Amino acid sequence: MVYGALDIGGTKIAGALVDSGGRLLARAQRPTPALRPADELAAAVSAVQDELAAHPAWARLSCLGIASAGPVDTAGGHVSPVNIPGWRQFPLVELVRGHPAVPAGIEPVLVGDAVAMTAAEHWLGAARGVANALCMVVSTGVGGGLVLDGRVHAGRTGNAGHIGHITVDLNGPRCPCGAPGCVETYASGTAIAAHARALGWTAPLGVPPTAAAVAESARGGDDRARAAYERAAQALAAAIAATAALVELERVVIGGGVAQAGEVLFAPLRRRLADYAVLDFVRDIPVVTAGLALDAGLVGAAAVAASALDSGPVPALHS
Repeated sequence: MVYGALDIGGTKIAGALVDSGGRLLARAQRPTPALRPADELAAAVSAVQDELAAHPAWARLSCLGIASAGPVDTAGGHVSPVNIPGWRQFPLVELVRGHPAVPAGIEPVLVGDAVAMTAAEHWLGAARGVANALCMVVSTGVGGGLVLDGRVHAGRTGNAGHIGHITVDLNGPRCPCGAPGCVETYASGTAIAAHARALGWTAPLGVPPTAAAVAESARGGDDRARAAYERAAQALAAAIAATAALVELERVVIGGGVAQAGEVLFAPLRRRLADYAVLDFVRDIPVVTAGLALDAGLVGAAAVAASALDSGPVPALHS
């Protein structure tokens, strides 16, 4: 079988054909014209589909999954990505389904990009074989997804597990989502770099002032850089502990660009988690790095679509 996959974010629109073992048979990509009108964005998606449809494996297409930056509306087939202002309630499923090369009878399956990452990690990555897990993407933003009772829990709208918008500080700064003190305002790569700069940290000459640069300074002993990661780790720990108290997690998987900081992030995170996860059933939850990297969204989109097939290798999703 061949599974089709699209992964749509603020930087790139990617597509792939994936086999039943999770291997990419073909891949296509276009830059996301994020600030352009909706029709230009749609044309980029269609161009990716054009390229995939030209591959011989397209003839064996059995399903098609779409991972998109959110919020998404899986029931309505619409997306309103925060970082793609040209799309508000955009009918993405209708666009993808209407491509002339999509075989009759194939209904694209839409989920949020963090849920897709969770599906990928559960299928082939660090959450494989785990019945109850939280998978997180800590990058420009903070997203997440849940595995419950051995199945990815997408939720009614496809946004379940969005841990970045759990409030961890009642009096914290207002998040772009509108709520105060969200995890994302403390733990995203953008927030880490901004806080480090507010403490007086500066990037080395010629180096962009990113979270990666802050991590490098932290490894070198810069206290201001370490403080920025400590603050991020505390916010993540509070949200992870709260989630564990609700659903009794067995493992937490963290991926994304900020996770590449390694022990600069994970050491304070594990230490802070011990402060918040104090009840017997939430204590000592393993926190591990994601097993899949750049193509996790594509593999996850394929996994989500495959889960709807009776003969697919991926467990069905909760909705």
